[in-house]
Amino acid sequence: MKFWQFLRFTGPEQLPALAETLEATLFDGIVLGDHVVFPETIESPYPYSKDGKVLWDPTTPWPDVWVAIAAMAAVTRRIRFSTNIFVLPLRNPFEMARTASTLSVMSGNRVALGTGVGWMEEEYRAVGVDFKTRGKRYDEMIDIMRLLWTGEMVEYHGEIFSFPRLQMSPRPAGRIPFYLGGGSPPAMRRAAHKGDGWITGNFKRETIGDTIASMRRLLREAGREHDEFELIAPVGADLDFIKLLRDLGVTTIIDLSSRRDIGPEKTLQQKTDYFNRYSDTIISKL
Repeated sequence: MKFWQFLRFTGPEQLPALAETLEATLFDGIVLGDHVVFPETIESPYPYSKDGKVLWDPTTPWPDVWVAIAAMAAVTRRIRFSTNIFVLPLRNPFEMARTASTLSVMSGNRVALGTGVGWMEEEYRAVGVDFKTRGKRYDEMIDIMRLLWTGEMVEYHGEIFSFPRLQMSPRPAGRIPFYLGGGSPPAMRRAAHKGDGWITGNFKRETIGDTIASMRRLLREAGREHDEFELIAPVGADLDFIKLLRDLGVTTIIDLSSRRDIGPEKTLQQKTDYFNRYSDTIISKL
């Protein structure tokens, strides 16, 4: 079982130092969250809170994940980097393919993409992208990016995107995994068919076993039951629950540390203490 630390709510100026700290612990990777803007009025329900309201305010930092990963990769050698969740359909597939490929080369193949379609219609509207077609756009972007990452002359003709033969360089230093997020039936089917792994959506202790069984069934139906496939669970620091997830076949834990643990008001030393404590009391026990 692997462990990744979610550095949400953390000021960008601290990220390189925190990456160096995490490199010296038992953590395997670092995860960053993604939003482009915070609309003043948000009517879309946030799917990860009981009342549908977001858990942060407009001043909460959401640094560009790729700039931040580049800075952290420059001061580390071992630890890997991913996102949870990068709203891929908000972007352009050519720019994203080139960015991820460049980071793969410069980091020594330490980059993954944890992606989803997003939930905030207002954010799509602000950047001028159709919210209703985000699923189809997402599907095509994954296919396009993988084509571009071959480093060969390729072409593509879909409903949303179409282009003649072209080539992108540099190609990645290795395979860039796509971890697809979401707990809805369409999100789970997409992960089973297109993903290198699945980041679970909202779940409870009582239902997670059935949810993972459903994903295994979807993988069988897609003819992928023998493929390497990561089961990734974002969860709090609950050792007994993490042991249960391990026994269910979860391969990676994303630590959902709270704002009171690693928020902007916490010092670098306080965050370092939290990572060391988690490493000693959770990871070392497994």
